[in-house]
Amino acid sequence: MHIDILTLFPEMFTGVFQSSILNKAHEKEKFSYDLVNFRDYTENKHQKVDDYPYGGGAGMVLTPQPVFDAVDAAVNNRQTKPKIVLMCPQGETYSQKKAEELAQEEHLILICGHYEGYDERIREHLATEELSIGDYVLTGGELGAMVVVDSVVRLLPDVLGNMDSAPEDSFSTGLLEHPHYTRPSDFRGMKVPDVLTSGDHERIRRWRRSEALRRTYERRRDLLEKHPLTDEDARLLEAIREED
Repeated sequence: MHIDILTLFPEMFTGVFQSSILNKAHEKEKFSYDLVNFRDYTENKHQKVDDYPYGGGAGMVLTPQPVFDAVDAAVNNRQTKPKIVLMCPQGETYSQKKAEELAQEEHLILICGHYEGYDERIREHLATEELSIGDYVLTGGELGAMVVVDSVVRLLPDVLGNMDSAPEDSFSTGLLEHPHYTRPSDFRGMKVPDVLTSGDHERIRRWRRSEALRRTYERRRDLLEKHPLTDEDARLLEAIREED
């Protein structure tokens, strides 16, 4: 996978891409990326990439020319048909399902906005989709783009050390993840559940499934409305509801 990020502030990404899993994945050539300052593509002699909105109003609007030209260059460099994602508070709310979809792409282009917003022609004629990481407004699209890149890259083959890690994450299964424990088994009188030290793999599997259902029931019941339940799930969930 190759990822192009169009931004006016490429320096914001330095720490993110040079740390932790993203840095290791890049070093192992599991993905490549380019940070593209689309100000470099403006034809304005003063290097401007924004202008006043037609019809008046507060703020400045990103002009289409530098963004279109920067995307054209990114496409021509790779000779691919990329997914072009506009980071925008009006976009589809980002989810694990969307991360899994994007992880199948060969080439992603993420466009980070600033100021009052984008010229509508960028939205209508350039972007293939729009994404928002939540119902709030940020200074720009950079933080959202970092979230998208991190969540997508960790799903690429051989990026995580344990192949089972990603599929068991919260939201990957449609449920929140079960609790985890590690050594020591007794810390300040707080003990690990006996089932986890029993060595009985079937009991452990059933406990983890029950606790995933319990945590989802307690914290995100809306997820259960969408999640198909097995007969075992239904029995476990019924027991959890009776306890509640």
